[in-house]
Amino acid sequence: MNNNDLQMYEDEIQSLEEEIKTLTEEYECSHHASMAYSDEDIMNMLKSSKRKSVEKLGQYESPPDLKTQLELLESDLSFIMKLTGICFTHYSRKPVEKNGTKTTHKYRLSGNCESVPFQVEFQLFEESQVKKNVSAIVTDLNIIIDSEEYSDLSKLVSRVEENGNLLLFFKSLLCFSEWHGRRKCVFTNFKNKYPEVVVLPEGLSGDYMLLRNTQLPGLELMIVWKIRVDEGGNVTPVLDLLHKIPVSVEKANKFALDAPHCFRSLLHVLGIEASIETLIKSFCNGKSV
Repeated sequence: MNNNDLQMYEDEIQSLEEEIKTLTEEYECSHHASMAYSDEDIMNMLKSSKRKSVEKLGQYESPPDLKTQLELLESDLSFIMKLTGICFTHYSRKPVEKNGTKTTHKYRLSGNCESVPFQVEFQLFEESQVKKNVSAIVTDLNIIIDSEEYSDLSKLVSRVEENGNLLLFFKSLLCFSEWHGRRKCVFTNFKNKYPEVVVLPEGLSGDYMLLRNTQLPGLELMIVWKIRVDEGGNVTPVLDLLHKIPVSVEKANKFALDAPHCFRSLLHVLGIEASIETLIKSFCNGKSV
């Protein structure tokens, strides 16, 4: 292996270590207990990962071969996926331009975050400055996500592509995918528990569910569960209740009229799942919430 090859792989390792450090500093958006690392946990994991890499490199009197370099890179990549919850299925980096301390590479990434698949392409301009860290600028960013199934992410994707804030995208994607997974889990639970009442017109991945009572023909309640992503990348679940009330039911059942207001009040007190449970039980019994 010539010196140019060795230098290329050393640069790759250094770049990956810098990405780990940056992701760790920027990472603040994890809600699942399995991913809820404290600052101390993250630092210990980083130190452990770096120590293992150094120990492995230290075992070689001469520079390690290509296979060993690849194993070290795969180990670091596995650590990143465990830390962030983002699974990369494809990664490529190609040099575009190199001029002294300035380099430009083209990256292609694809993978999934929970159940949300994504593809990302961008160019990264890096400049090494004396006595300073390497500065990096993302350009030509292109993000591909299913715009129909994950329409709530469309505006965020457009903003990120404009300003090149790739870290914001991954941070928001993680929060969004967690809420998306939770919504799917909740819908599945209530569909299995109340199969004659709960209807999912768009399937488990849809953003709303219908409630129908065979004793009240024509009456439908729609629980709408959107996942809002604001301009700052903050992710918030937004729920509301809509109703369809035939005249005959409206005269006989005050519950149908009061349900939307009561449901919104319950959300502040009981939370999402308990509020839906209370609504379904009341709807099945034909009583007011």
